[in-house]
Amino acid sequence: MTTKLKAGDFTGLANDYSEHRPDYCPSVLNALLGLLCKPNSEVDFVDVGAGTGIWTRMVYEAGVRSVIAVEPNQDMRNNGILDSHHTSVHWFAGSAESTGLPSGSADWLSMASSFHWANFHTATQEFHRVLRPGGRFTALWNPRLIEVNSLLVEIEAHMYSLCPNIKRVSSGRSGITETLKEQLLASPYFEDVVYMEGRHIIEMTPERYLGAWRSVNDLRVQMGPEKFNTFLEFVEMRIASLKVIEATYLTRAWSARRKD
Repeated sequence: MTTKLKAGDFTGLANDYSEHRPDYCPSVLNALLGLLCKPNSEVDFVDVGAGTGIWTRMVYEAGVRSVIAVEPNQDMRNNGILDSHHTSVHWFAGSAESTGLPSGSADWLSMASSFHWANFHTATQEFHRVLRPGGRFTALWNPRLIEVNSLLVEIEAHMYSLCPNIKRVSSGRSGITETLKEQLLASPYFEDVVYMEGRHIIEMTPERYLGAWRSVNDLRVQMGPEKFNTFLEFVEMRIASLKVIEATYLTRAWSARRKD
């Protein structure tokens, strides 16, 4: 019996997520580290909703003192542990609302492509608890900037022709991101909200490009398996003759300082 996939549940998608999702913009990472006002080697970092650890390992490789990855989904967490075997990243089961981490244990806490699944008030309260005075919370996403590539525009348009009422939850250019700065500024837990973005181009093989689509949860749930498979078949047909798909990604980040 096949279990119906639920919104935010990446069970069964972890392999595609791990193998095909792109990195984030390195310039944005460097800028975010610069906001911490201490050397990288003194930063204790926590990544919540870490998925398979794509962003987690980028921060690790920047030379921070310690890295903890918190991920609620066992399938994603298991892939993350395998992908991080060469590092000292420590993985734990937990959620944005209940990380299970000690109070005042982190200088920097992030959620990469996952904060849209969290309860804003409960999660920010939990992050305030886990962070040290002066610590920062960062929410970031890595959406495709499709308008710079006509093929990607065509593929996106076909998706909406199949399912006109789709509401993107995880794209990083819709949903919570539309009001995130205002929400953080109004929060009793955070202040000094800084927004930044950076573009980076990733040349993807057709297999990787298709795999990145397969890893998207919100589309699968809203379209249903039949329409989603029809969409994937269209994508596969359109890219079949290509050796490389040039995809521009727009890393968008909101960083807020813990309010004392």
